[in-house]
Amino acid sequence: MGKTKELSKDIRDKMVDLHKAGMGYRTIGKQLGEKATTVGAIIRKWKKFKTTVNLSRSGPPCKISPRGASMIIRKVRDQPRTTRQDLVNDLKRAGTTVSKKTISNTLRRHGLKSCSARKVSLLKPAHVQARLRPSADLQKHRQDRCFKHDDVTLCLTRRHFPLEEIIGSL
Repeated sequence: MGKTKELSKDIRDKMVDLHKAGMGYRTIGKQLGEKATTVGAIIRKWKKFKTTVNLSRSGPPCKISPRGASMIIRKVRDQPRTTRQDLVNDLKRAGTTVSKKTISNTLRRHGLKSCSARKVSLLKPAHVQARLRPSADLQKHRQDRCFKHDDVTLCLTRRHFPLEEIIGSL
């Protein structure tokens, strides 16, 4: 559904005056050619803020444009090991200066909380190997529990099989 036109101030004031006179939302809407929900929204706004003019937005505008945000998201999806500092530098080259925290907030806002950019890069290959070591140790542990004899491989497990079943399968 597209964005609708903004109502003029005199139409809004007229809605409020008719409401003060005791008319309902539907009758005001029929008389002025607007929907009852529109009339209700304007009346609620008037009751809360005592004014019918549009208020300015709360908070500052976003520092990262939608195009910059899509660039960040694309880079993080393509290269998950990208650091936040790299993304800050990319945006700086594009002409936008932001902090690392702003990058994190932008990624979280776009649903990339679990794969947000790294805080610190892995500096050396030794660091990368250290991150991969636990899975390598697990593989080695699994290999230690398997025994090969001729063309038969037996692996120790927690499941117990009857001896007849093992011999029968050989």
